[in-house]
Amino acid sequence: MKVLAFAATSSRHSINKAIVTHATQVLAQEIVPGADIDLIDLNDFEMPIYSIDRENDTGIPALAQQFFDKIGAADAVIISYAEHNGSYTAAYKNIFDWASRINAKVFQGKPMLIMSASPGPGGASNVLKAATDSAPHFGADLKANFSVGPFAQRFDAEQGKFSDVLLADTLRDALRALQSSAADKAEG
Repeated sequence: MKVLAFAATSSRHSINKAIVTHATQVLAQEIVPGADIDLIDLNDFEMPIYSIDRENDTGIPALAQQFFDKIGAADAVIISYAEHNGSYTAAYKNIFDWASRINAKVFQGKPMLIMSASPGPGGASNVLKAATDSAPHFGADLKANFSVGPFAQRFDAEQGKFSDVLLADTLRDALRALQSSAADKAEG
């Protein structure tokens, strides 16, 4: 099983990067031993701010195509969304906007697990709701979603794993659903 995973942020020290990294470790160690994980950093896909004028003048950047192709090559996708001012981060939104110009179904029918985390009790629920509501429109086969907040009370950053047993179980259930769906698509 090949999985594309990333935190939807450009922050190098993101709590969302911590939980998406943990999710890929649990997947590869417990759910699908030896899973092929492609954990990417959105900083590697930094592009000019999208505008139709820029697209008409210079075309779609090669990095947008590379991002889109990574989704296409995966059997499943895991994203942890950071929330900036109640919405997507500018870094993620820009990459997504460019990729959507290649094909509006950016997620290409891939099974997805989406998460969000915040230092506060809301767990970045606004961005998680936006992502959950829009995912099917953009070609995602959403299998599970959950939020984590307040992060420091539910995730042991030193050990890199959930200290909240319920969240640890929720993650495992979500990863099993993701694996099952990816396996069904591979057989079908």
